[in-house]
Amino acid sequence: MAAPAGAACSRDPYVAIVQVSGRLDPVLVDFIRSEVEGADPDCVRWVVLQLDSSGAAGNEDGLNGLLDTIGSSPVPVAVWVGPSGNQATGEAVDLLAVADRTGAAPPHAHIEVTHDLLEARGVDAADLGTTRVGDRVDADRAAELNLVNDDSATIGDFIVRLPGVESQASEGGGRRPTTEVQFTKLPLLGQLMHTVSSPAVAYLLFVIGLALLIFELFTAGVGVAGMVGAGALVLGCSGLASLPTRPIGVALLLLAMFGYAVDIQTGVPRVWSGIATVAFAMGSLLLFDGVSISWITLAVAIVGMSLAMLSGMPTMVRSRFSTPTIGRDWMVGELGVARTAIAPDGVVVLRDAPWRARTNRATPIERDERVRVVAIDGLVLEVEPESGGAQDYRERARQRR
Repeated sequence: MAAPAGAACSRDPYVAIVQVSGRLDPVLVDFIRSEVEGADPDCVRWVVLQLDSSGAAGNEDGLNGLLDTIGSSPVPVAVWVGPSGNQATGEAVDLLAVADRTGAAPPHAHIEVTHDLLEARGVDAADLGTTRVGDRVDADRAAELNLVNDDSATIGDFIVRLPGVESQASEGGGRRPTTEVQFTKLPLLGQLMHTVSSPAVAYLLFVIGLALLIFELFTAGVGVAGMVGAGALVLGCSGLASLPTRPIGVALLLLAMFGYAVDIQTGVPRVWSGIATVAFAMGSLLLFDGVSISWITLAVAIVGMSLAMLSGMPTMVRSRFSTPTIGRDWMVGELGVARTAIAPDGVVVLRDAPWRARTNRATPIERDERVRVVAIDGLVLEVEPESGGAQDYRERARQRR
């Protein structure tokens, strides 16, 4: 029953509506729990969960704690599956099972029939007729089977039927609540963390972050790709940490990136590219335990990553450096400027193009200091300071000609 308003409340009693959308991951579960626990029984008539969820994200302990909190709350908790088109399936149905009052919006709000919901509502499975446990029923059918208290089309209609909520007649012939209604949803940071806890988003952020870091590995300096990749990888890891992630899936994805990197270094797709493609596909399929990713997402990720690593990445790396690896002897003896400190590795600018560089000298090269190229090792230039170098290579090159 609704708790009466007491003198201790400094404001008029109100109904707190908490918007619950998406899988019940730790972020969303903690948010709902804090809203229910923080509801003052002297001020809050009802806490209403406006629900649209397809289940939990593997956090069984957290969800059980939330159900206990709702069941023992001094403020009555109601759950409304709406507006039309919303759903309550999987573990999300347990919220209806422990709520004090429930409803759903016709015609297209759907609720999954579960044993826990039947037990909580006192419905015998033999009375379901053609409906079976595991089926999804619409709001009208749910109300007919007594799985919810009513089939309210709007949140307003649902609220005015709650005990203790005051209302008045509206112009359309219905009623509208006069008790104050306050809506609450996840804050901005919480929405971000809730979004990255989606299996598809966490997976894509993780693999895209790894791919961008590999691209940055074969380019000079730390640029936009590296920063974006690092950010995506951090968010992806955060999402994976909140999901039932299999270590074997993560290991296969890391192996795939290593294999791609080996052949990007050689510039030609070889055996490692084949191993990487198989590992990436298997890692994508085995990444989550009990949580599925749509086949469209998987297909786009696997095909896109394969094309990017086998064709796009080598092309981008070659265009980034703009000069073939072979036939660059002219660079030996050229002068450039250190873009970063070189101690012993860093970046130099040679003819307006950035290059990775290292020095074999004991003394580091400072930023903005002029340097001379003394040798080339793959995509890395070996340099020394212009002043104090062992030999003027430009002069030696002239003597050869």
